Amino acid sequence: MPSIAPCSCTYVVLVLCLVTGSFAGDPYVFFDWTVSYLTASPLGIKQQVIGINRQFPGPILNVTTNWNVVVNVKNDLDEPLLITWNGVQHRKNSWQDGVLGTNCPIPAGWNWTYQFQVKDQIGSFFYFPSLNFQRSAGGYGGVIINNRDVIPLPFAVPDADVVLFISDWYTKSHKKLRKDVENGEDLGVPDGILINGFGPYRYDEALVQGGIAYQIINVEPGSTYRFRVHNVGISTSLNFRIQNHNLLLVETEGSYTVQQNYTNMDIHVGQSYSFLVTMDQTASSDYYIVASPRYVNSSKASGVAILHYANSQGPASGPLPDPPNEYDSFFSMNQARSIRWNVSAGAARPNPQGSFKYGQITVTDVYVIVNRPAELIDGKWCTTLNGISYLPPSTPLKLAQQYNIPGVYKLDFPNAQMNRPPKVDTSLINGTFKGFMEIIFQNNDTAVQSYHMDGYAFFVVGMDFGVWTENSRSTYNKWDGVARSTTQVENRLCSYLHA
Repeated sequence: MPSIAPCSCTYVVLVLCLVTGSFAGDPYVFFDWTVSYLTASPLGIKQQVIGINRQFPGPILNVTTNWNVVVNVKNDLDEPLLITWNGVQHRKNSWQDGVLGTNCPIPAGWNWTYQFQVKDQIGSFFYFPSLNFQRSAGGYGGVIINNRDVIPLPFAVPDADVVLFISDWYTKSHKKLRKDVENGEDLGVPDGILINGFGPYRYDEALVQGGIAYQIINVEPGSTYRFRVHNVGISTSLNFRIQNHNLLLVETEGSYTVQQNYTNMDIHVGQSYSFLVTMDQTASSDYYIVASPRYVNSSKASGVAILHYANSQGPASGPLPDPPNEYDSFFSMNQARSIRWNVSAGAARPNPQGSFKYGQITVTDVYVIVNRPAELIDGKWCTTLNGISYLPPSTPLKLAQQYNIPGVYKLDFPNAQMNRPPKVDTSLINGTFKGFMEIIFQNNDTAVQSYHMDGYAFFVVGMDFGVWTENSRSTYNKWDGVARSTTQVENRLCSYLHA
């Protein structure tokens, strides 16, 4: 999902709709960040990573509904930089979105101040650098948007928050990875999985070398913690689990969910979840926290951290808790289908989430978006959506629209796969202002794809194997489909969204 050069393996659809906005009389919070290279050895090999204020991962933005956020970013890298706010809705203010469509990159040695309001939002999100594969080197961190005091949580207040960033990791630099992808090479199997920037605990001496630093989460017996878990990787779906502990799902990407227990959860690239985890075990030893790759034939180590009770009687040992069958896409799809919106809970506003009856809104636009394996276009391997590989223009789209600059983009993105040769173009969806869009993602590739809508949320109303047809609408969940900003589409599957 990081934005890279044209003809990449990233799928991006831009919906252009210019609305101006202003800030309300709510509190302001200010942050000063310096983004720079650091040296770290997360997998035991020294390499260059991207840190913020000398931290890897970066600092947590901890704010409250309706606050105004001001972040001054100094770029101390040797290349341009943009920071985007994954899942944060930029209502009436998409100028601060931090992607090539809205912002000019921050040149090396320069600074830029982002200013936006977290209007009518709650939940767990993250930020990351959106250019040039920089996310594969770090530069990410968490965003927590708390409820206002006047709106209670739909669960007992947890004793503390625990933020976990799980990610695939490569020992190649982000510049080398970027060059490989631009040359049509596959990313390949990641060299390992990180948890909060740390490598794995040495659960298996044959798989994990000695001397690797690992994450320890210290907890008190009997306490309940809110684990906010983000897949900040670049290509690998991960299965998350905590040995001998249930994961009570309560929120995903700004939506409170029906509360259900899971023993593990598939978390796809770009997705965020909140779980309540109660420390209800005997603490006869420490416990494994595991993030293992899905759909990857790899002998590399899983990501493993340690859950340490204050009264623990010894270190964790033995095999990791079992993952689901490695290639069982039915498991992942059915698990995703089970996640439902808590329609009776208030969130950013006192009225219940379900008072927004999305299933009764008239659809104004329908797009069936098909991705296919990479194809040769003008001598380069390119991935496409509906036969178009997106070309970022040198002038940001918002500026081109604001100042009526002709020839920068075309409002001609097709609403279905076209019977014509694939091409590279700056082709945009011409969205209807205040319209309601139905989007069907059809994955004709062999790998899982993550689709993210910047600055917006959508309702996931269904997913299934095979090819979407008009009859598929009879299966849509028009009542409690969860609202989120990132969804997965398994290979040979289709997902249905309302936005």
